[in-house]
Amino acid sequence: MKVIAVLTKIACLFLLISCSSNDDTTDPVNANPVPTTPTTPTARQIKYLALGDSYTIGQSVCETCRFPFQLKESIANNITANYDLQIIAQTGWTTTNLKNAIAAQNPPNTFDLVTLLIGVNNQYQGKPFSLYQQEFPELVTMATILAKGDKNNVIIVSIPDYAYTPYGEGAGNQAAISAGIDQYNNFARNYAENNGIVFVNITDITREGLNNPALVASDGLHPSELAYAQFVERIVPKALTAIRN
Repeated sequence: MKVIAVLTKIACLFLLISCSSNDDTTDPVNANPVPTTPTTPTARQIKYLALGDSYTIGQSVCETCRFPFQLKESIANNITANYDLQIIAQTGWTTTNLKNAIAAQNPPNTFDLVTLLIGVNNQYQGKPFSLYQQEFPELVTMATILAKGDKNNVIIVSIPDYAYTPYGEGAGNQAAISAGIDQYNNFARNYAENNGIVFVNITDITREGLNNPALVASDGLHPSELAYAQFVERIVPKALTAIRN
């Protein structure tokens, strides 16, 4: 009987220890959790490519005065992102020069926005209009490919009219210059409309150049910072739509 009593006490003692151990519900893994560092959202990257000639590179105005830079800044005021502006443009370039430059530089097909303003030097240099009729659509196709293959990311900008500058006035053939600019712009506008591409007219702004000298740069020929700012006022709503879609 004593042996049985002793065994009973040992069994009870064992059960007491087990129960006491099981009452501790603390999870050692989660007792002191390691604080996690919140991740910072990656800022959106917006890439903008401006294709053109002196009107795009901003002849006779500062780098931050030209319309592509002003357009980038206006977009940034509405959409928070990191911005990458690339310009392929040079004073004196025709459609042929721009085509060759794009092929040589071979930019990536990753742009969220592409603007195209070209043709004044075809007119100024007396190139056959048929050359523009052939190469302008080719440039639009190239611009679309660079704009991630999406024509909705492309904006065609009309050609300014340099007849309404001191230089154009001094040339003595203002009517002929304006008629030539109209011919090029009408072709570009019709091509854009027929192919569902945005076309922004800024030519009428430049036709105020003689009435408002502040619209003309110091060289007496190209648009000023103020003129480019007025270009941007018309372009930016279309650009925001393109980027947001």
